Amino acid sequence: LEVAGVERPTRGLTRSLSCNIIGYMITSERLPAALHVLLHMAEHPERPMTSAEMAACARTNPVVIRRTFAGLREAGIVSAARGHGGGWRLARPATSVSIAEIQRALGERVVSLAPAEDPPRCLLLRSVVRSLDAALREAEQVLDRRLSTLTLADLAADVARPQAGPGGAPHV
Repeated sequence: LEVAGVERPTRGLTRSLSCNIIGYMITSERLPAALHVLLHMAEHPERPMTSAEMAACARTNPVVIRRTFAGLREAGIVSAARGHGGGWRLARPATSVSIAEIQRALGERVVSLAPAEDPPRCLLLRSVVRSLDAALREAEQVLDRRLSTLTLADLAADVARPQAGPGGAPHV
């Protein structure tokens, strides 16, 4: 199908289609790091972690950790104490902290299913995108319901199962 004035690629996806598909797969940067640290906190809830320890664990900067965990503190998920012996810890048991709550506190989703900002010019592709958008909104609602029942304790229990990481060694 030829359309006057529209460049047709010889292979691969058009820019509009590829941008739209990629738009559905955006993942958060802060959320995985926060979950990683929160799981370490869940392992030793009595022991506070410093921002430096948390940053080393997540392989990031302590400033990034403090900014990220400020939202978690405001949501009542973690607490922080200053001074000698201070640090961050879970404010509640891991069984009462849902993954949905964590993503809301951070303002980031586990997986973003948002469509690309620029609608495609092609009428056929617009129809496809409209259909996909409706299906993805439904999928997002299912995901949200599941994440509201999935807790840090659930993730920690899964981590506690013997699993081999790269090279056969479990992650520490």
